[in-house]
Amino acid sequence: QVQLVESGGGLVQPGGSLRLSCAASESIFSFNFMGWYRQAPGKARELVASISSGGSTKYGDSVKGRFTISRDNAENTVYLQMNNLKPEDTAVYYCNALDIIARRDYWGQGTQVTVSS
Repeated sequence: QVQLVESGGGLVQPGGSLRLSCAASESIFSFNFMGWYRQAPGKARELVASISSGGSTKYGDSVKGRFTISRDNAENTVYLQMNNLKPEDTAVYYCNALDIIARRDYWGQGTQVTVSS
């Protein structure tokens, strides 16, 4: 069982920045995709950003140009740099690890991000 531990959430004013971290208990290189998802109250969980084992990235339309996903294979950690935060970015952010071939799909416990003045 892989453990994913998110950190870095908190309260920030509009226009501010936060960096989320997701530390995995085993090598993330074995996963096809590492991703960040978010879920706001009353809404479905949505993709924020993902990064493949080869380094290809994908972003949700609402965060393009503001958020950046990166991975450090040596530290088994994935990051989400969030800039120019908006109130609509308020949500619980979850880390995901997906191994398509082995059918392994893991989630972290989530970290709250609140954007408010």
